[in-house]
Amino acid sequence: MHMADALLAPAVAATMYAASGVAAGVSVYQLKKDDDAQKLPTMAVTAALVFAGQMINYTIPGTGSSGHMCGGMLLSALLGPQAGFLSMIVILTIQSLFFADGGLMALGANIWNMAFYGCFVGYYLLWRPIMRSRLFAGLGPRGGQRARIALASVLGCVLTLQLGAFSVVLETSLSGVTDLPFGAFLALMQPIHLAIGLVEGLVTAAVLLFVYASRPELLQDVDSAGEAAGKRSLKSTLVILAVLVLAVGGGLSLLASSDPDGLEWSLFGNAEAGYSENMGLDEESFGVHSAAADKAGAIQEASSFLPDYAFPGSESPAGTSVSGVVGSALVAGVALLICLAGGFFRKKKSH
Repeated sequence: MHMADALLAPAVAATMYAASGVAAGVSVYQLKKDDDAQKLPTMAVTAALVFAGQMINYTIPGTGSSGHMCGGMLLSALLGPQAGFLSMIVILTIQSLFFADGGLMALGANIWNMAFYGCFVGYYLLWRPIMRSRLFAGLGPRGGQRARIALASVLGCVLTLQLGAFSVVLETSLSGVTDLPFGAFLALMQPIHLAIGLVEGLVTAAVLLFVYASRPELLQDVDSAGEAAGKRSLKSTLVILAVLVLAVGGGLSLLASSDPDGLEWSLFGNAEAGYSENMGLDEESFGVHSAAADKAGAIQEASSFLPDYAFPGSESPAGTSVSGVVGSALVAGVALLICLAGGFFRKKKSH
């Protein structure tokens, strides 16, 4: 769902930067009150995990399309919506600047579409209410909790990806991309992102259920009273997740589907593989052309040292593995630096 600069008019891009900037400012302000020191290493590891996870495009059978996780629901369930949102900003900014994944001018829109809904709407509308409910109480304390985690994960990912896909369509329509009739584009984007959201929901549920079994207190709004028996230590849990980051980013990323993702599929189709052309846009020349987009593109070209997660001018699979490991390390490091610089998650002294 990473939008290219050509899909946005500069005015729309600036508006989305402003909206995402306000949400980021509010998040920073609210995090100043957080004193949970466990969130510092958890934020670094889980942000890296989402970066690595986004590198794996999974095929949507029978469509010629693929999808990848967004990660907002996963991060907000572990860190809370504010820390999750800032983590997503780090991920999307590093992807844009260093890997040319998503336009730089479109970064504000991508943050809103991929991070705001998952971290705030998904958390406050679904995750927290479901976690605090009595749903599945008949399954017992642990069984009911596991069922609520799975339900909130799937419903949250489906809903927030639908909202993100709708926003993409709305933003391109407001940008005056005349090649994209609103209704036709919407009819392509929503169903394909429904399928993508279902898969992401299952993946998110699997990770969160592992965390619940290991360190239930890491999950937001989950009652961890009486859960001490059989838990892993925080260090062991984070080490397992860090190993998963390396395995996904450095290894499983090589198995990613080559089919276009949901947005690209909607725009360009996949006629080469025998599927529909969908909107049938020309991949070499489409959308809105502007001086702002050209400037952003020039900056991105200069800053991206592993464009498209590969060595420049090389098709070696090693480029993908290196991108996964280096990108994950960058995300974890920047997330830690931001937390330390902002004074987030420091235990406050009692007086």
